[in-house]
Amino acid sequence: MQVLVRDNNVDQALRVLKKKMQREGIFREMKQRKAYEKPSVRKAREKAEAVRRARKQARKTAIREGLIAAPKPKPRFGAGAPRRPGGSPFAPTAPTVLPAVGGAA
Repeated sequence: MQVLVRDNNVDQALRVLKKKMQREGIFREMKQRKAYEKPSVRKAREKAEAVRRARKQARKTAIREGLIAAPKPKPRFGAGAPRRPGGSPFAPTAPTVLPAVGGAA
């Protein structure tokens, strides 16, 4: 793996290197290799990962072919998100007063 440092900008080169390492799965592999993993556990994990990949691929293919509906995007706080009455999505709202139910207290 190789990263070029331009104009002595080491910080940018480090960011690029970390992103490349993340994409390649080096951090995940380092974390797995910290401790010994029994061969039976390793086989089970690799099989589960393969099943997960296959299901994800099948789901994406089905969405592309129109067999199933695409999942709805999660709402984000920001542009286009519905606002609460206070203006800020995190502004406290007025307390809700519920009518009394039942006999006299």
